[in-house]
Amino acid sequence: MIVGDSIADKFLTGSIARVSREAPVFILRHESTETVPGGAANCALNLAALGANVSLISIAGNDEAGEALRHKLSAAGVNVDGLVLSDKVQTTTKVRILAGHAHAAKQQVIRVDYEDAPLRDTSLRESLNALLKSALHAADAVIISDYNYGLIDEPAVELVREGQRTKNIPVLVDSRFRLADFSGFTAATPNQDEVEQVLGQSITSLTQLESLASRLKEQLQYQALLVTRGSHGMMLLTDDDLPLHIPAVGAQAVDGTGAGDTVIATFALALASGASFVDAAHLANHGGGLVVMKRGTASISAAELEYSINDSKP
Repeated sequence: MIVGDSIADKFLTGSIARVSREAPVFILRHESTETVPGGAANCALNLAALGANVSLISIAGNDEAGEALRHKLSAAGVNVDGLVLSDKVQTTTKVRILAGHAHAAKQQVIRVDYEDAPLRDTSLRESLNALLKSALHAADAVIISDYNYGLIDEPAVELVREGQRTKNIPVLVDSRFRLADFSGFTAATPNQDEVEQVLGQSITSLTQLESLASRLKEQLQYQALLVTRGSHGMMLLTDDDLPLHIPAVGAQAVDGTGAGDTVIATFALALASGASFVDAAHLANHGGGLVVMKRGTASISAAELEYSINDSKP
């Protein structure tokens, strides 16, 4: 089960036609527009692509972007009974404009974000928390996907804590800016920048990274911390072993959009299936390595993951 902020990732693609006479800017000839699930919704999509039964507890606007999210997720096999579409909110939408010459690869030139105010409607929060409580009964693992849009409040966190205590299931956290608010769970998957942000220190060496990440793990009372480091791979900290450094896999990255969603989805599914933290981290590393070779917000399949693992064997 995933609870968190769903985002509509919209990709508007076009070819550069000419320079405008109105201003010194390029005119883009529109070719296509596609809306795909982002944020918590992208995490759900990745889990479904890997073969998991997944429920999403989230909210979106009763608008074109929200309907597109629901349709894409449902078509992929995600249980969207917990995705509330409401007239009281606007779907958080990130419009990425990609441009280039007609026969060349398109590059992102600007991003336009449409964001609503933090959720304040009491009745909507009560409805979401009721759906969350119900979905917890069937969950083998929980992912908190927090993009700092205000969906996950303290009552929701306490419901997840209660579910973790009652069922003894892993709870994984991916939080852009509020990781310190989610202590006492199983593990988290911050990137190196997020470790720096939480601790308020700049990391300049591998030794310092190990020391600060270890301190963060103890401070948050996690069993494990999986720090993603881009082209440098990952670092896993657990209660039992020294820091484990996992080199990156795959070819050169094409697009890192949504890669963190793939990493935590793979990591959580592996743990829910009985894998150790070490094996789950290796699987997540392959998942992250695969998805950054795809353009835009993407997911990976179980077959792709298996191929990558077999291909890396000596």
